Amino acid sequence: MPSRSASRRDRSLQGALLVDKPAGPTSHDVVAFVRRVLDVDRAGHTGTLDPLATGLLIVLAGSATRLAQFLGADEKEYVAEVRLGLATPTYDAASLNEAAGPATTVQRPTDAELETVLSRFRGAFLQTPPPHSAKKIGGVAAYERARKSQPVELSPVPVTVRELELLGNTDAGRVTSGADARDATLVRLRVAAGAGFYVRSLAHDLGRALGCGAHLESLRRTRAGRFRVEDALTLDRLESEAAGRLVSPSELLGHMPAVSVTEDGARRVNHGNSVAGAQVDTDTGDSRLLSPITGTAPLFRVLNGEGRLVAIAEARPGGVLQPVVVLR
Repeated sequence: MPSRSASRRDRSLQGALLVDKPAGPTSHDVVAFVRRVLDVDRAGHTGTLDPLATGLLIVLAGSATRLAQFLGADEKEYVAEVRLGLATPTYDAASLNEAAGPATTVQRPTDAELETVLSRFRGAFLQTPPPHSAKKIGGVAAYERARKSQPVELSPVPVTVRELELLGNTDAGRVTSGADARDATLVRLRVAAGAGFYVRSLAHDLGRALGCGAHLESLRRTRAGRFRVEDALTLDRLESEAAGRLVSPSELLGHMPAVSVTEDGARRVNHGNSVAGAQVDTDTGDSRLLSPITGTAPLFRVLNGEGRLVAIAEARPGGVLQPVVVLR
């Protein structure tokens, strides 16, 4: 159980750090480093990046870790380099030495031919996750079965790709991979996709559709929800700048409507009790709180008089707010 001093520290240092993850460390490694730098007991992230991938990793600290459930579904954007001519077991470059057979000779498709194939991967469709993934089969992660050469049969899942753009070799968003700009077997893509989408599977499926095999050579996440990698800290800057660069819990959920509560309302919310009427500050309350509820009940940020996020609450009929997550 965390000590009282640790609990106080978690309350004082809560929020999110935007980290520009380098290739090599796992997302867990980065989270552990942030935990040490901020000296907090609790830290987590809102969406993992494979060890070879770089770019934006949102790391939550302190009680803000409880907000991960509201951020995991955010759309994410990537710049990907797909190598044509060789499929790998992991669908990326991590298992090149395990690939069956040498790379095939590939005559690069024309941009028009690539666009025709890429059109299959835009919008909503079913995608099969990679066998080397964290998807569970009978309670066991697929990658654990794959590493033991056990059969891995994953069912396709619905995914959504809002944007899939073919990039030129001289595009400013290029991933650093040492690839020659004239290399005909390299396809560069910009992808904006919803939760659950695997860019590795996209690379593998693209190779199958072209009939030449392919794998993901490099990947950089450039955006997650409203946050961009340009605003992130590299690991070498974390120790000196982390504490001053925390994104507040309220700002982290800035896409969610907000309602302020009175001092009495804040006390009730802190104990998980609902608030309504006089306990809600009508001068700053969001008018949507009193709108008729149809379908899924809307969620609101609940702020105290100082503007600090104290809870996430679900709207109920009659302007009632029922906390679903309380930040203490």
